[in-house]
Amino acid sequence: MNLLGDNIWINAVIIIVGSGIVVAISAVFGLLYRGVDRKLVAHMQGRVGPPIVQPFRDVQKLLMKESIIPRGAIPWLFTAAPFLAVVATGVLLLYVPLFGQPALLGRYGDVILVLYLLIVPSLAFVAGGFASSSPYATVGSQREMIIMMSYELPLAVVVLAIAWKIGQATAANPFLMSTIGAYPIWTLLGPVGVAGAALMLLALAVVTVGEAAKVPFDIAEAETEIAGGLLVEYSGRNLMLFYLSDVIKAFAMVAVVVALFIPYNLSPYIGVQAALPAGIIDGLFFLVKVFVVMFFSITLIRTGMARFKISQASSVYVLAMTAVTLVGMLLIWIDSMIF
Repeated sequence: MNLLGDNIWINAVIIIVGSGIVVAISAVFGLLYRGVDRKLVAHMQGRVGPPIVQPFRDVQKLLMKESIIPRGAIPWLFTAAPFLAVVATGVLLLYVPLFGQPALLGRYGDVILVLYLLIVPSLAFVAGGFASSSPYATVGSQREMIIMMSYELPLAVVVLAIAWKIGQATAANPFLMSTIGAYPIWTLLGPVGVAGAALMLLALAVVTVGEAAKVPFDIAEAETEIAGGLLVEYSGRNLMLFYLSDVIKAFAMVAVVVALFIPYNLSPYIGVQAALPAGIIDGLFFLVKVFVVMFFSITLIRTGMARFKISQASSVYVLAMTAVTLVGMLLIWIDSMIF
């Protein structure tokens, strides 16, 4: 009994310490990718742009500033919302495979839980906006709710289609990230199914832009229309927490795309078997995959497009992307009938 109790405590310590390390490293790379993204966008638009380390400077600056609670706000909710957002994104990272390694809490949750956790930071943003009592923030929160409800359907269709196909190949739980990694979707499909999976990957790339709240889907914080939207009244450390939550969520969402469609490690293909070198190689390869997905799904799109209207953004997800994912699912089903 004592041995069992000791093991429980050891596992708890490992999970707690590992969680802190995972969140810290992911936050650093999320900020680094944000700086690279801003620099690339600036160069593609003919501007110099800020230095790559600017996001780190922004966090440092906000950390030193005072957090002001506006008159008329709901103080406890206004203050709690940024903490909820950053905690939710931190927990999200624990269920997603990162750096070529299994998810830290992958045994305790599946991709359905990941979808729920992706919603929580957006709900925290919405709650903070409504709690601030600002009309601009209220409009931004309403827009965020509309966008959030719009992109959930195509995202769910993609996950269900992948799990359904993997479920045909194995008796293991097809919704577990470990199962998805062990049975990459591309290896289970014929030519027709590959076309369907490509369509779903395209739709998921568009969903990633909305999840990251970047142009053209940054309607909820449109500075030229609603003065910053749902974060207009936030400052100091509270704003820093929302900023970190936004950065980590974007990194986590891209990691989800990688886990669903590119769950490959490089070390087995180049014959590296030693644990440490293989871990380093797979971790670096993961960062490359994240950068490539982020570049095509966020950087290129926001460089070449202007902000949508809220009605246009909702239509893109509810009509266009849902239709694309359903066609992709249909092609995968046809592929299963043929091959």
